[in-house]
Amino acid sequence: MDVRSRNHVTVTGPTGAPVVVLAHGFGCDQNMWRLVVPALERDFTVVLFDHVGSGNSQRSAWDPDRYGTLAGYADDVLEVCREVAPGPVTFVGHSVSAMMGVLAAARAPESFGGLVLLAPSPRFVDDPATGYRGGFSAADIDELLESLDANYLGWSGAVAPVIMGNPERPELAEELTNSFCRTDPEIARSFARVTFLSDHRADLAAVRVPTLVAQCSHDAIAPPEVGAFVHAQVPGSRLVTLNATGHCPQLAAPQETAAAIAAFAGAAR
Repeated sequence: MDVRSRNHVTVTGPTGAPVVVLAHGFGCDQNMWRLVVPALERDFTVVLFDHVGSGNSQRSAWDPDRYGTLAGYADDVLEVCREVAPGPVTFVGHSVSAMMGVLAAARAPESFGGLVLLAPSPRFVDDPATGYRGGFSAADIDELLESLDANYLGWSGAVAPVIMGNPERPELAEELTNSFCRTDPEIARSFARVTFLSDHRADLAAVRVPTLVAQCSHDAIAPPEVGAFVHAQVPGSRLVTLNATGHCPQLAAPQETAAAIAAFAGAAR
């Protein structure tokens, strides 16, 4: 199956410029990047795509076995990167896509000039045995998934404002809710389990490409301790804290997010 059609790959910006690939998180699609693209496409070739099951991707390409772990999504990331660029790219992964980038870069470091892990989380569930704080207890995640299974549309309306933060800007939560509701419920249920139950802490140390960890100053989904943990585990990484509230800084603080990406991608040339 053609990668560009499968993942609805779109490309903008000058031909021949350094390539920045933007990957969206759970329940979203490439439209979530629209506010940062204008700032990036002045100096970079910007590549956007939809994960299978999201946005305008090919629904028929979704397979519960392939996408039953993040490894299947990481395979797609590698295929997209190799399809759009002959050389290394800067990959920007938001939320769960950050770990897809980690897996892909560990497997094929030659395809990546750098990683930007935006609001990343290698494990959302707290691990009391090691002192790791992911932000949620096991009971929290069980309740979240049970609620999603019982009433996906209702779950979307309740959870989106928590993920987005910024209660004084309700239009942002509404946009995220609408994005969730456009996602096929069957695929969303599977992707939610892959997102919220995976544990990729041990994979962070395998990254050997320049990495920027960009966390938000207030994030109910990935608290600052998570960003600090990722930074400590990825060799030679840099950590920046964006002056942004919520889990989606590309919508809440697009100018600052774009500036952080551009500065890192420019330095990685």
